[in-house]
Amino acid sequence: MSRLLVPPGEGRGLRVRAGTPFKVVDVDGGQVGDLFAFTADDPGEYASASHTRPSTGRLFPRPGQNVLTNLRRPILELVEDNSPGYHDTLYAACDAARYRSLGVDAPHRSCAQNLGESIAALGLPGVVVPQPLNVFMDVRVDSDGEMSSRPASSGAGDHLIFRALLDCYVILSSCPMDIVPISSGGITALAIDVDDQLSTGTAPLRGSAPGGELQPSSRMTA
Repeated sequence: MSRLLVPPGEGRGLRVRAGTPFKVVDVDGGQVGDLFAFTADDPGEYASASHTRPSTGRLFPRPGQNVLTNLRRPILELVEDNSPGYHDTLYAACDAARYRSLGVDAPHRSCAQNLGESIAALGLPGVVVPQPLNVFMDVRVDSDGEMSSRPASSGAGDHLIFRALLDCYVILSSCPMDIVPISSGGITALAIDVDDQLSTGTAPLRGSAPGGELQPSSRMTA
């Protein structure tokens, strides 16, 4: 078992074989992450929150339900969720325009930038920025349709386990949003735990940035 650490406010990614479980971990607690997945054969096909919601009838899948691509094919299965269970599929990935709209004039990292850098480091062509699965992000919708976000309530070590249903590239961004308080306790690290032998079958995996080699981690059950 190996761990790909996603540094605070940055993104990392790796290729995962169909059938392989992987764990998305909130290392220190209270950190929102943007999770993306692109099919290995065609990065133009990707995990789509807007296509998943009608299939599951929920704002976020329950364990045993699938995440669909923009072509409505299952790409990930949610196997386990030991967090408080608050995750979001309504908010777009933060980007430069979002920060400008919040009054930020200086350059600011974003999940869109993190995705672009991770995709490039994996040697893939440029891709659109899909609406992500915002793991550990607490967004509520009231009976009048009003949305509100709250600081993440996930604790240190809380995790989600997914199983890849297609060969795919998985990218995780530790959301750098520090203007709207969606993460609690500052911007901290996330991690992806994966069985590198199942995922590659050959050499050890490497992450999508310099120094991003996967490191030994604890055993994962799924």
